[in-house]
Amino acid sequence: MTTKHLVDPELLPFLDMIPPMDFSPGGLAARRAASVQMFTSLPVPEGLPVTCEETHVPGPAGAPPVRVLAYRPTEAEGLLPTVLHIHGGGHVLGLPEMMDIPNRELAATLGCAVYSVDYRLSPETAFPGPLEDCYAVLAWLHANAGPLGLDPARIGVKGESAGGTMAAGLTQLARDRGALPLAFQHLIMPSLDDSTWKHPDPNPTTGEFIWTREHSRFGWTAYLGGEPGSEDVSPYAVPARAENLAGLPPAFISLGALDLFFEEDLEYARRLSRAGVPVELHVYPGAFHAFEMVQTAAVTQRSRRDSKDALRRAFQARFPGTS
Repeated sequence: MTTKHLVDPELLPFLDMIPPMDFSPGGLAARRAASVQMFTSLPVPEGLPVTCEETHVPGPAGAPPVRVLAYRPTEAEGLLPTVLHIHGGGHVLGLPEMMDIPNRELAATLGCAVYSVDYRLSPETAFPGPLEDCYAVLAWLHANAGPLGLDPARIGVKGESAGGTMAAGLTQLARDRGALPLAFQHLIMPSLDDSTWKHPDPNPTTGEFIWTREHSRFGWTAYLGGEPGSEDVSPYAVPARAENLAGLPPAFISLGALDLFFEEDLEYARRLSRAGVPVELHVYPGAFHAFEMVQTAAVTQRSRRDSKDALRRAFQARFPGTS
């Protein structure tokens, strides 16, 4: 049975343009190379009052420095609110340049700084290495907030897909280590449960397109360094495994109704709410995983507007007098 009849008509043509994902060693290497070539050659949009600089942040103990793309509005005054951004790619693909244009637009529209992390990919580096890369950048932002012109009370984390996985894990890790507060967690179509791919009664309307159960198993296996769904996996790696969600910062979660992660994201939102964490949840009908790649679709424009509005409110919640 197919779920194509449930797909938003504006998104349908995109499905015919996406080739099957080949996660064999050679296929993964080729896809990584193609991603680097494509995203590093995109033209920089003109007219946006934003600078982008590449910097390198000290990595975790014994690990190499972490490359970061830092976006800043050129005309903003005062201490800037900040987004620590973690890109997606199933833990095995991706680079900060994937979100270069959206991050530029975010910095320009909201007058915030955005620091996008080029964390180490799996399976070459399994958990906790990639997450510790992100924690190292968070620690660097807090330690250098003054010289960087950042407001340490308004630093939050944002991630898409596997980046959302790591954003949620980083939020839990920062809470438990107790030294680096986060103002918010902004999770876009996050993968939060490593057992969804093998659910005995899978949702028949989710996971057919873009990111399937087979893809999910591959990504989790690479990130965890072993079979997903097994015992004794850290909740910092698999956020849904956390027993206690109390004390986490306010959460924004958005995804499509046809996304493989639909039910696990709803469950995580429910648990956050029951733990006393403010949650804003958006589900977009007819939308599959990564639907926002269809930039002209009305549902994409709506989801991006909702996301920006939520970030704006998150910044203002800390300092109501800001604009």
